[in-house]
Amino acid sequence: MSAAPLPEILSGPPLTAVGVAVVRAAETRRPDRLYADPLAQAFVDAAERAHLAPTAPPGAAETWAGVLALAEAMRATRTLGVRLADDGLLAAAEAGCTQAVLLGAGLDTHAFRLEWPVPVHVFEADLPQLFAFKEPVLAAQGAEPVCARSVVPVDLRAEDWPGALLDAGFRPELPTAWVDQVIATTLPRDEARRAVRRLTALSAPGSRYGYPVLPPGSFARTVRAVPGAERVFPVPEGDPGSRGLGAGDRAWLEGLGWSTAFREISDLTAGYGREVPASPGAGMVAAVRL
Repeated sequence: MSAAPLPEILSGPPLTAVGVAVVRAAETRRPDRLYADPLAQAFVDAAERAHLAPTAPPGAAETWAGVLALAEAMRATRTLGVRLADDGLLAAAEAGCTQAVLLGAGLDTHAFRLEWPVPVHVFEADLPQLFAFKEPVLAAQGAEPVCARSVVPVDLRAEDWPGALLDAGFRPELPTAWVDQVIATTLPRDEARRAVRRLTALSAPGSRYGYPVLPPGSFARTVRAVPGAERVFPVPEGDPGSRGLGAGDRAWLEGLGWSTAFREISDLTAGYGREVPASPGAGMVAAVRL
């Protein structure tokens, strides 16, 4: 691990990933849980110890309070998102996608906790500092993946991230399930579309690509409404509508050779027995490579 203090490593998106681990740990404790992630609490505990330690940098405790507050504000919707990603990956494997690429893998543990119906190879792509935190925690827990797993430390804005994926053993001739938690929602428009063109070039027929759709500015409004949350994830300046794939995303994807479908979040989660917070226009796009 880097010699930098852990609260400095965990800043921006990596710290947001810790907030999602807080959500997953809370869900795992519920008797009516939608999924179980036994490793989530270990990530939470490690981050909490670092932020509350006497040697932590100034302001670390306040930042940690912001993590917990933001996690609580996002809990109802984010925990449903975890279950949707789980179900989507298992369905894709059942349909013949023997590779899964998690774009913005965060601290989730699909390779450790899912009961895969067929042998798969999971590639986790995320920032190097995310893995500087994640891998030591997994090692300390003695965690063993239940499928092939490759870590791809890379910035998805970089020109060479497909090369890093190929170097990790990715095979473009095989159908792949792409789970996107970053590109289609947070990157500036030109970078987002460039990244999707690159993953399209790596996608064999039958590959699947899924990403969430959020009303423009909804995440920024959530962050600004939670005291201390901007210490966790500073909201980018400018028009939130200029990020992600933008309006006309489905038509644009279809022009690249994907078939697409959109479903509202309330429809997707109807069978989960959870109340879905009202969010008109929120849902998921599922695309299949033709």
